[in-house]
Amino acid sequence: MTTLLPLVALLLAAAAAGGSCPATCGTIDISYPFGVGPACSLPGFNLTCDSSTYSSLLWLRLGSPNVTVDYMTVSASGSITALAARVMRSVNVPAAAADYYASWEGPGRPFAISGSSNMSLFVVGCGFAAALLDSGTGAAVGNCSVICAGEQVMERLPDGLCAGVGCCRIDVRVPLRAFVLNLSRTGEGVIGDRVTFLVTGRDGYTFRASNLEQGIVAGEVAPALLDWAIPDRADCALAAADRASYACVSNNSECQDSPIGGYVCHCSQGFLGNAYVVDGCVPNQVYGSRQPKVNCPTMCGNVSIPFPFGMELGCFARIHLYLACNPGPTPPILQMTEHSVVTDISIDQGILRIQKLSDPGGFLDGQDSAFYAFSGESGVVKWAVDNLTCRYAMANKDQYMCVGTHSECIEVTDDRTSRHVGYRCRCSSGFEGNPYIEDGCTDIDECLQPDKYICHGVCQNSLGSFSCTDCPHGTEFDTAARKCKASSTILGITIGISSGGGLLFLAAIAVILNRRWKKGVQKQLRRRYFRKNKGILLEQLISSDQNASDSTKIFSLAEIEKATNNFDQARVVGRGGHGTVYKGILTDQRVVAIKRSKLVANSEIDEFINEVAILSQINHRNVVKLHGCCLESEVPVLVYEFISNGTLYELLHGQRNNGSLLPLPWEERLRIATEVAGALTYLHSAASMSVLHRDVKSMNVLLNDSYTAKVSDFGASRLIPIDQTHLVTAVQGTFGYLDPEYYHTGQLTDKSDVYSFGVILAELLTRKKPIIEKENGEKQNLSDYLGAAKEKPLEDIVDDQVLEEASKETIMCFARLAQECLDLRREARPTMKDVEVRLQLLKGRTAASRSRADGEFRRPGETGRGDRRRGVVPVTGQDGTRQYSLEQEFASSLRIPR
Repeated sequence: MTTLLPLVALLLAAAAAGGSCPATCGTIDISYPFGVGPACSLPGFNLTCDSSTYSSLLWLRLGSPNVTVDYMTVSASGSITALAARVMRSVNVPAAAADYYASWEGPGRPFAISGSSNMSLFVVGCGFAAALLDSGTGAAVGNCSVICAGEQVMERLPDGLCAGVGCCRIDVRVPLRAFVLNLSRTGEGVIGDRVTFLVTGRDGYTFRASNLEQGIVAGEVAPALLDWAIPDRADCALAAADRASYACVSNNSECQDSPIGGYVCHCSQGFLGNAYVVDGCVPNQVYGSRQPKVNCPTMCGNVSIPFPFGMELGCFARIHLYLACNPGPTPPILQMTEHSVVTDISIDQGILRIQKLSDPGGFLDGQDSAFYAFSGESGVVKWAVDNLTCRYAMANKDQYMCVGTHSECIEVTDDRTSRHVGYRCRCSSGFEGNPYIEDGCTDIDECLQPDKYICHGVCQNSLGSFSCTDCPHGTEFDTAARKCKASSTILGITIGISSGGGLLFLAAIAVILNRRWKKGVQKQLRRRYFRKNKGILLEQLISSDQNASDSTKIFSLAEIEKATNNFDQARVVGRGGHGTVYKGILTDQRVVAIKRSKLVANSEIDEFINEVAILSQINHRNVVKLHGCCLESEVPVLVYEFISNGTLYELLHGQRNNGSLLPLPWEERLRIATEVAGALTYLHSAASMSVLHRDVKSMNVLLNDSYTAKVSDFGASRLIPIDQTHLVTAVQGTFGYLDPEYYHTGQLTDKSDVYSFGVILAELLTRKKPIIEKENGEKQNLSDYLGAAKEKPLEDIVDDQVLEEASKETIMCFARLAQECLDLRREARPTMKDVEVRLQLLKGRTAASRSRADGEFRRPGETGRGDRRRGVVPVTGQDGTRQYSLEQEFASSLRIPR
């Protein structure tokens, strides 16, 4: 495993043999006592790097047979803690043998399968009892047995269920340098001859019934962890007594007894490096700096890297804050480990936003976990600049990192366990900037940010704060000019008093002034919200598009309040994570849906503007119509056409009071799929700027009174010119519908919408939710379920009502189209136009078949469901009149110009 500690690993490996020993083999870093070549390792730790055939692998030649090292786990201090290696073997047990012994030996005396890392031995076979014995002591470690039933039963086993049927597991709770597996026949169930056993983590292997016949692919099994220790002395006390052979040679190093026997060395607290090398343990700050050097790079791709993080020596404050900029992708990506990418760094909040790549481990790969903790939000990691408490950190002024004037120390704890992680710094209230840099915290001029710091008078900035005083007597606050001016009402008051109106007149004037003041404040607040919600920008967008200006209106808050009866709770028709939807009646008696958002973050406002800008340019019968918006409230409000029958998701997965699903005829499903495909085709190819929806899902397909499909929710959508193939964006979407290639690359194309639409097709066909929960509690994507069910009978996959109403050929064509849309290779998926054409043809064939089956002519619009809704449409056989199969006609139709 490649780690992001190359500065430490390379320097210490070079120091082990005067710089003559290789520091890496392929992608794996090597450090002493391991080594490649003569005099580069301690006895028993010599590695052979076979670069002629397997240039990216390291071959560990310490025993017979040889063991291949997949990667090495590294501690936060930079020392190797364990090796990951494959432990797997298949044996054929002779039919006449009642007992059979299979054995495994480790690569040498220093190594043993870990007994403290949740390792397990899995046994895969039929009709055997297995007993695991420690070869060194002969002690029994554990036992289990496997039986098998008939083929039809085994095929129905859920993946991952290792509970004695075809697969059993023995937990390894003691270290094993070598073991013997005693296999004895049980005579129960189906009997097999081949047995495969392997050692991996308890979640490192997923059993599939097909493994019994086809075997296990080694690449699909995580390796086992091998602990290691210096074996020439039994413990630290005996090792330290013999200074000539003592391996902990570095100053500031410590010895620790190993659970497998022998001992290991590590650097003392506050130091990092290699305890097996002279002067290998160095202070934690040796590779960092309290202040960055001049001209440190501060950008990697589109990610800003503020100090104390850095990408070069002298640019980061601690070794765990070192990040690597990988220039290979376009744009470059900022990596925290080999398998995780940093997309944002926040100094003020003390968090990293991380995108996890394909990875057998976690976000941190075991690196520097003492300085990081996961927050409650997915993909967000809290970080600390050091692992001390604020009290001890402030006592050591030479190492205290909050060097900026007007900065303060913040304790960092793990949200899940309340474990203390360390401390970080932030600018004090009233200041902003970088607290880790001298003079990095600067005063905030609150008077220049009236939207955030409200003052209805004279604003005066001060260091770290501001003051707000009322306008002098005889003046009033001018909102536009943001200053006090002479009051136009004072003169009237003076004349009234002087003319003898008396106290009554004065009171009336006071009431009028109070009302006017409240109206002025309300008007001023609405103007502020209008500017905050980017109303001027939206006005310009709408006015620049004649089609949009004709159909899209910016409503006042008074109109919206009147339409919803002042947001009466009785008018609520739906609630979601982002807001509430009200049923409203406009002054022209149109019934509308009014969406009021909960959130006020800038990102939400940007999505709101994006949705209005896109929907104002779209005019399609299967896309929800936008009537306008209101920008005068704290949160923006959208006004849509009112859709009365809910969402496709509710229709597919909703239940009656008795628990049964609502009926949904096959022809209705086919029609809805065709309408949604037509809307997406229009978005992709019917305008000069293609619209990529980016969140296609059944929850965003609304159904009106006639159950016509309407695609909605364009907050995440993006415009892309016709001549461009993709956009690089932050990944956004809904799990279960998200295109895997878009998730891994960040490249958004029209094929990403095709994948999401394929999930909707699978929902219509199977009536299963996009995330399926298995009987054992595991969760599986519907796309994976459909792909893995190719060999199963139709009745196990397809919804019962579809089986009753549609022909087998129609179902197979529909399923094949869904699988093509869900292809993991983006280039292999059809376009939305191709999908629409094939659905139209399938819809036409279905209607024609129904007419022939009913034996009568029907006018357009007559579905002819009647009593045949539960009947089975006959399949045209070889003796029928059809010249080509339906799939051949689909393929032919795509070659004919339209």
